[in-house]
Amino acid sequence: MDYTNLGRSGLSVSRLCLGTMNFGPLTPPAEAQEIMDHAHALGINFFDTANRYGGLQSPPGQVGQQDQAHIGWTEEIIGDWFARGGRRERTVLATKLYGAMGDWPNDGKLSALSIRRACEDSLRRLRTDYIDLYQMHHVDRDTPWDEIWQAMEVLVAQGKILYVGSSNFAGWHIAQANDTAAARGFLGLVSEQSIYNLMTRWIELEVLPAAIDYGVGVIPWSPLEGGLLGGVLRKEREGRRRIAGRARAAVERNREQIESYEAFCDELGEEPGAVALAWLLHQDGVTAPIVGPRTLAHLDDAQRALALPLDEDALKRLDGIFPGFKTAPEHYAW
Repeated sequence: MDYTNLGRSGLSVSRLCLGTMNFGPLTPPAEAQEIMDHAHALGINFFDTANRYGGLQSPPGQVGQQDQAHIGWTEEIIGDWFARGGRRERTVLATKLYGAMGDWPNDGKLSALSIRRACEDSLRRLRTDYIDLYQMHHVDRDTPWDEIWQAMEVLVAQGKILYVGSSNFAGWHIAQANDTAAARGFLGLVSEQSIYNLMTRWIELEVLPAAIDYGVGVIPWSPLEGGLLGGVLRKEREGRRRIAGRARAAVERNREQIESYEAFCDELGEEPGAVALAWLLHQDGVTAPIVGPRTLAHLDDAQRALALPLDEDALKRLDGIFPGFKTAPEHYAW
């Protein structure tokens, strides 16, 4: 396993991050614990979760009755795994807050009260006394940065969190957040979790340049674009996947690109999912793509990306299939 620092921090994390969103709803607790054990056996020390994981995923700020029963389940599964001993000390644990955890005011977002309550609840579910990386799942436009940072400073002083990260922030949010933190003498954001893959490259305009400039490590989520970069057409031909609904519409919109991509992966003699992850690992500013395996086999497949070098010609071929963005404003102006 390869390791790198998380942004400008001194924290060492694996180049692959274990995503746990499937734990509970799609992956039973016993199997989830096997996956976490296997991740450690592979040298993966970086685990990502969120306080809302476990329920059906509703939009931020909304909670349905079906969600309510299982919100927090994923953190509880991880907490049960930690309780077996010898695991917490080997894990860089990242979780998130923002989404509504109930129907009452202050049950979500980033007020000082919400931050305090969310942290205490996550610590209880995770059965630990500290969180390595506490991430804001979304920007809160209604709460001033001074209030947010004051609350985070208190948690750091209490030893309940060590580092702060963001998720789904715009480039100017990263700048605003870190400039406000610096004025307070606080470290500020060390990571940003954004959607980033060969097909979805919007962050190259402003988020990625801002993150690099501020020393914020980028943690890409959905590195396989919901499976579209994981050999979706080949799997359908082989009867290993049935494409329907929104997935079918997405495939049809991008069929020509996906066909070209899978053909190029065949030329390389590599699995499409491994190529997509390897491409991310070659991008400046990227710390660790989040892989969200449902099975042990999925995790083993992802590990291949670490040993898959892509030369300049291969990277150019991939850019030709899935064109990216220049840094703004040069992408659209002289």
